[in-house]
Amino acid sequence: MVSSSHDVTRWLRAWSEGDEAALERLAPIVDAELHRLAGLFLRRERQGHTLQTTALVNEAYLRLIDDTAVQWQDRAHFYGIAAQLMRRILVDHARRRQKLKRGGGALRISLSAVEQLAQAPTFDIVRLDEALSALFEFDERKSRIVELKFFGGLQEEAIAEVMKVSLRTVQREWNLARAWLFNELAKS
Repeated sequence: MVSSSHDVTRWLRAWSEGDEAALERLAPIVDAELHRLAGLFLRRERQGHTLQTTALVNEAYLRLIDDTAVQWQDRAHFYGIAAQLMRRILVDHARRRQKLKRGGGALRISLSAVEQLAQAPTFDIVRLDEALSALFEFDERKSRIVELKFFGGLQEEAIAEVMKVSLRTVQREWNLARAWLFNELAKS
């Protein structure tokens, strides 16, 4: 089922107003997009990550449909909220995993895989979340752009639409935020 952005926006608004039939039309579209986003997130995770794509999608979907107080503005707003939820779910999962005692969080690998692992860039979602929170403290807009781009998988045009700023502003802020995050994450 291929639907235009306009249809999705119309159905989101109808759903916000209590139209359950609109949710039925949205469900397959939302499911496909959430799977795409979850796949992007989980490909960036460390090797051996235990959260599966379907589990992440289901958790995000349940939280999205459970929040009936949200007045959906449009498709970009919906996926921006979905990105925030997925970020929270991934960070919570990573924090729970780090709290495991007696080596429960240790990565088990064969000796032949050590060389490949040493060359692969690692990704620590908890550190990224902490850096984003620090960025948010002094520049909320840059933090939101990173969140929408990285966790929401939105293109710069969609981010500009969601944030109601120009495309050039998003591009400039993204470049500055990326440089700041690189420096912040490189500190340790």
